[in-house]
Amino acid sequence: MIKLIIFDLDGTLLNTIEDLANSVNYALEQHHYPTHPVEAFNFFVGNGVNKMLERALPESQRNSDNVSMLKVDFIHYYFAHSEEFTKPYPGIPELLNKLYNEGFKLGVASNKVHQATEELIKRFFPKIEFSAVLGQRDGYPIKPDGGILNEIISLANVLKDEVMFVGDSGVDVATAFNAKVQFTGVLWGFRPQEELAKIGASQFARTPEELDQILHS
Repeated sequence: MIKLIIFDLDGTLLNTIEDLANSVNYALEQHHYPTHPVEAFNFFVGNGVNKMLERALPESQRNSDNVSMLKVDFIHYYFAHSEEFTKPYPGIPELLNKLYNEGFKLGVASNKVHQATEELIKRFFPKIEFSAVLGQRDGYPIKPDGGILNEIISLANVLKDEVMFVGDSGVDVATAFNAKVQFTGVLWGFRPQEELAKIGASQFARTPEELDQILHS
């Protein structure tokens, strides 16, 4: 029986893509690099801020110095604008409240910068007491390393066969496999079902209502 549900953030709980795109494009503009349409960022995100910025740079400019340079402008802009267009996916607040009131333990595991992860969760889901909300932190490996899930599982004090990880990308599938926990892929997020299935996902939810049914099955 599932006791702990751990959610990815971007593309799973919150549609953050426009604010991310605007912030990266702002950083690119500061250094006279070409910008990208919002939809391109569906395939830039997922592996943390450094990889997102690297993917946004022209191929010949993808080096650690340029990523670090862009990161300063990105973080400055994103922290000031992270809630302009960001919003929960339809049905997500209701689902989280329902699960929480039913006694499920809830957690968040994101490759977004930790401070931004915490702030967005507090902003959009203020009534829910999560077992843990973890983002990208210095000195800790990011997803698909399974350590972030293992840390939340330890804090929640449950067994691995009592855990479901829910995410929208191949990175999330691999993270669940690396942590040896169950996985459900959501199809309202940033990546297509084919990507998740290619990594090994076999269980999918098209709506929060379908996810609720899976969690109770």
